[in-house]
Parts: sequence; C-alpha cells; structure tokens
Amino acid sequence: MAETITKQITILVAGRPYPLKIKASDEPTIRKIVKEVNEQIQQFQLSYPTKDKQDSLAMAMLTYATDLHKIRQSLSTTQDPEIVEKLSTLDALLDEALM
Repeated sequence: MAETITKQITILVAGRPYPLKIKASDEPTIRKIVKEVNEQIQQFQLSYPTKDKQDSLAMAMLTYATDLHKIRQSLSTTQDPEIVEKLSTLDALLDEALM
C-alpha cells in the first residue's frame, strides 16, 4: 500500500489565510485553484465596487459551484473514477473555502 505524503500549507483567499493539510501531490492543483478564485473575486470587486469583499467571495464561490454542478450533471452518465475524484477534491476545497 502506497503511503500518502501530507503537507501543511497556508493559502490566501480574499486576503485571509487558511491553513490546509493536503496531499503533497495536490499542492500545484490547489495553488492554481486558489489563484483562479482570487482572480474571480478581484473581477467581481472591479465589476461591483459598492459590494464588500464578502459579497465578491460569495459570488465567486457561487460561480464555481454552478460550474461544478454542471460538470457533475454532464458526467452522471459516464463515471470516470479519476474525474470523479478530482471533482470531489474541488468540492472539498470549495467547502473548506466557504467555512
């Protein structure tokens, strides 16, 4: 049985730090997702300057949750285990970011 190497990292989402314990192999993916989320938040802040950062974060997460839901629906007929695992990881990251 292969041993999973875990790693402790801290990510910044909307300027706030979040400590995570992750599989070391997931770090590049997580960093890429965090970058995309922060860029999405920044876009919402520029588009809606009267809204606060919490509103921009909520709108960004809703965008990602909607995309994830659409992907899950399209995959419901084909259950590729690798894709399902990646979607589950993304879902867990979204859940953690919303906490």
